[in-house]
Amino acid sequence: MRLNIDVTMDYQLTGHDTVLLTLEAAQTDGQIVVESTLDVEGADLRWINVEGMPGRRVWAHVTSDRMKLRYRALVEVTRIGSGLEGLAATPMRDLPGEVVSYLRPSRFCQSDLLTEFAAQQFRGLEGGARIAAIVDWARSEISYVSGSSGATTSAVDSFIARKGVCRDYAHLVCSLARAGNIPARYTSVYGADVDPPDFHAVAEVWLEGAWHLVDATGMSSAADMVVIGSGRDASDVAFMETEDWARPLWQTVDVRRV
Repeated sequence: MRLNIDVTMDYQLTGHDTVLLTLEAAQTDGQIVVESTLDVEGADLRWINVEGMPGRRVWAHVTSDRMKLRYRALVEVTRIGSGLEGLAATPMRDLPGEVVSYLRPSRFCQSDLLTEFAAQQFRGLEGGARIAAIVDWARSEISYVSGSSGATTSAVDSFIARKGVCRDYAHLVCSLARAGNIPARYTSVYGADVDPPDFHAVAEVWLEGAWHLVDATGMSSAADMVVIGSGRDASDVAFMETEDWARPLWQTVDVRRV
C-alpha cells in the first residue's frame, strides 16, 4: 500500500528561533520512503539522529518571526498487519539492550503506578494475549474526546479521567504493557483514516523479538500507517519543539491512499 502525505504548517514565533521538527517519515522496517521533500521557508536545516530513538529529526534555524513549512512524501507500506494474540513474550533474559529502557517508567508513562492494577486486570495473560486484552480494555473504558487532554496529561491522568485522545491511548497501552514486563514505546505515525486528520500516536510492543504497532483508538492498522519516530513517550517525539512560545496560524495534515 502507498500513502501520499502532505503537511503544511504556519506558526508565529517570538523571533529568531531554533525549532526541532520530527515529522518526516522514517526509513525503517515495514516501509519505504519513495520520495520526500521538506521545505521550511527562510530556515537553515540540520538533520540529526537521536541514539536509541528511531526517526528522522531536523533542527530548523528560523531567521524570522514566522515558520512556514511544507512536507510531502510518498511512502510504500510493506508491513502486514496481523493479530497479536498468538505472539509470545520475549523472556527478560533474552531482551536486547536497545529495548530495556522501554521497560521503565517515563514522564508520561508511569507504569510503576499502574503495576497493581495491571496485575489484577490482566492476571494470567502473557505476551500478545495480554496486549490484546490491554487494547480491548482501553477501547471499552476510555472515551475518545477531542480536546480532553493537554501537553502535560499523563497515562495516570487519562486512567483517572477515562477519556483522552490518541496520545493518551498510546501512553496507557505503553504503561500497562511495561507494568507487565513487556517493552513498549510511543510512536508517532501518519494514518489515512485518522479523524480529525492530524499527526497520530500509537504504541509499539516488543514480542517474539520484534516491534509490533498497536493502535488502541482503532483508527489505523499496522498495514496502513507510516511511522515517523519513536521514544519513551510523547516528550521524545513531539512533531515540533521551540525555544520559546509558538502560536499556530495554520496547519493541515493530509494522508491519502494512492
